[in-house]
Amino acid sequence: MKKDIAYLHAKKQERQPITVLTCYDYPTACMQDEAGIDIVFVGDSVGTNVLGYKNETEVTMDDMRHHLKAVRRGVTDAYLLVDMPYAADRDVTQAITNAKTFISEGADGVKLEGGPEKVPVVSALTEHGIDTCAHIGHNPQIHGTKASTHGRTFAKAKRLIEAAAALAEAGAKLIVLEKITEEVSQIITDTLNIPTIGIGAGRCCDGQVLVINDILGIGPPLKHAKRYQDYSQLTFEAICRYKEEVASGAFPTDANTSHIPPDKLTRLQKWLKSTH
Repeated sequence: MKKDIAYLHAKKQERQPITVLTCYDYPTACMQDEAGIDIVFVGDSVGTNVLGYKNETEVTMDDMRHHLKAVRRGVTDAYLLVDMPYAADRDVTQAITNAKTFISEGADGVKLEGGPEKVPVVSALTEHGIDTCAHIGHNPQIHGTKASTHGRTFAKAKRLIEAAAALAEAGAKLIVLEKITEEVSQIITDTLNIPTIGIGAGRCCDGQVLVINDILGIGPPLKHAKRYQDYSQLTFEAICRYKEEVASGAFPTDANTSHIPPDKLTRLQKWLKSTH
C-alpha cells in the first residue's frame, strides 16, 4: 500500500510511531521500502554524508534532483520526502518552482527549514497542493553543523511553540523537531494536529528520523543517534581482505572463473598455431 499524508496523520491519531530514515541511493531505498519505513527522506545531509561537502549550504538543486531520482526508483510504498536545499526556498516564487520540480520527479512532499519567516512559503506551497514538512529547532542550513539544544529557556521554548503553531496553521503537513528539549517537544506534539518527527528531540514525538549513516555506524557516534551496525569497521575489514587476497593470489579462484568448452579451446589453439 502506498503511504500518503493521510496515512501518516492516521498514525498520529492512533498513536503509532512514524519511522523515518534518510536515504541517498537506489539500493538503500529498496531496503528501506522493503523494511516498511514510513518516510524515506532524501535529506540535504547527502552533502556531508555522501558528497564530501563541508556543510549543507553547499548542496544544490542538481545534487538533490540526482539523489531524489535514484531513491525514487527504489521506493514503492513509502512516503518519499525531499529536502529543499539551501536558498532553494529563499522566496515564494523560487520555492514553488523548485518544489514543483521535485514533485514532478517523484517526491510526495518537500521539507524546508526555518521558523515563522517561512510561513509565507509554506502557505504558498500549500495553496499549490504541495505537501510541506516544516523543520524547527536546530536547522543545519541556518545554524551550521555544530548543533546545540533548543528550548532550554522560557523565551526560547515559547518561540518554538509559537513557530510550530504558525507553520501548522500555514498548512504544514508534518514538522521536524531537531535538538529540542523533550518537554517542549511534547508540548508541541500534544498541541498540533500534524505529526511531529523528532531527531534528538526526545521520546514524545509522533515519529523519529535518523541519518542512515548514523544508524549504520558510518562516521563518529552521536548522542541523539544509535548505531545498529558497525559498517565502517566491517567494510574496512572487507576491503583489507580483498586487497590481501588479490595480492597473494588467493582471489580469484576457479569458482570465480568462466571457461571456454575444451573442444572450442582446442580449435582456438589450432587456429592460433596456424597464424604464426
